[in-house]
Amino acid sequence: MAIAKAERLMNLALCLLGTRRPLSKRELRSSIEAYLEAGSDDSFNRMFERDKDDLRELGLVIETVENLDGETGYLARRDSNRLPPIQLDAEEAAALGLAAKVWQQARLAGAASGALQKLRAAGMPEAEDTYDTPHSALEPRIPVREAAFEPLMLACRDRRPVVFEYRKANAARPETRHVEPWTLECWRGHWYLAGWDRERGAERVFRLSRITGKVRSRAGAFTAPVPDVSTVRETVESWAGETATRSALIRLRTDCGYPLRARALSVRELGDGWDELEIPYGHGLDAWLVEFGPDVVVLEPADLRADVMDRLRAVAKG
Repeated sequence: MAIAKAERLMNLALCLLGTRRPLSKRELRSSIEAYLEAGSDDSFNRMFERDKDDLRELGLVIETVENLDGETGYLARRDSNRLPPIQLDAEEAAALGLAAKVWQQARLAGAASGALQKLRAAGMPEAEDTYDTPHSALEPRIPVREAAFEPLMLACRDRRPVVFEYRKANAARPETRHVEPWTLECWRGHWYLAGWDRERGAERVFRLSRITGKVRSRAGAFTAPVPDVSTVRETVESWAGETATRSALIRLRTDCGYPLRARALSVRELGDGWDELEIPYGHGLDAWLVEFGPDVVVLEPADLRADVMDRLRAVAKG
C-alpha cells in the first residue's frame, strides 16, 4: 500500500513538473493509472486532494490557475521547485562525511554513501578523514545487529502497524505484541522501539534485541495519535533507566562495572575485592544491572533486588 501511494505521488509530481500549461483534474485523472482505477468521481477527488496536500507538505510548490472557462488547473513550475546550488565549506563537508560513516549496517548505509557521492560530484570539497585511521580512539559507528531494525524502520516511516514476538527480560517465553510503531532510538548501544501497544492500550517501549522471529506488517491505519518526537525520546530515556526517581545500593567487584562507577553518587571500599556504590535508580535499572552478571549484587531496595533475581532466573531457564 505504501509503495502504491509513493508511485502515485511520484507520477502526479512528474505530470505537474513536466507540463508547460496548467492541467485540469480531468486531464490528470486520464494521465495517471491509479486515478483511472478510482471507483467514482468522489473517490478520485478525495484521493487527488490528499495527494496534492502531501506533495505540498513535501515541499513541492503547486500553483492553482483558473482558465477563461472557469476550469481550475494545476502545475509546478521548475524554476519555483529548483534548489539553489549547494555550497559547503571544509568543516561542513567533514561533518557530513562523519555522519555518513555512522551507518554501517541496514538500509541506511547505502543511502548515506550514495548521498555523499552525489554531493562530492556536485563539487563538495574533500575533507581530511581524521576518524578512519587504524589507531583512532574515536569510532563514529552506530551498530545495527538486530534483524528487526530494518522492517521496523520502514514501518515507522510508512506508519504501518506491526506484529512480533517479544520476550521480556523476566519472562521465559515470548508474547505476541501488536504495535503501532512511532520511532527507533539508540540508547547506550541498544536500540529501542517506541509505539502504541494495541492490546494494552498504552504507550510502550521495546528493546529490539528481545524481539524474536520476524516482524510482520499489518494493513490499516494507526488508532492512536503519534506524539511529538521529543516526547518519544524522553519516554525511551525513561524506560532505558536514565531518569532516576530514587537511589539504590549495590556491591560491585573492584575494577569492574565502569559505567556504573561513572554514574555513582558515592563509592565505598569494602575490601576483599568489592566496593559499595550508591547509584541513581530509575525504570530499567534492573535490566542494566543484569548485564554485569556476577560482578554486581543488589543490596537495596528489596523490589530492585527481586526484579534482578527474576531476570536472572529467566536467563537461567533459557
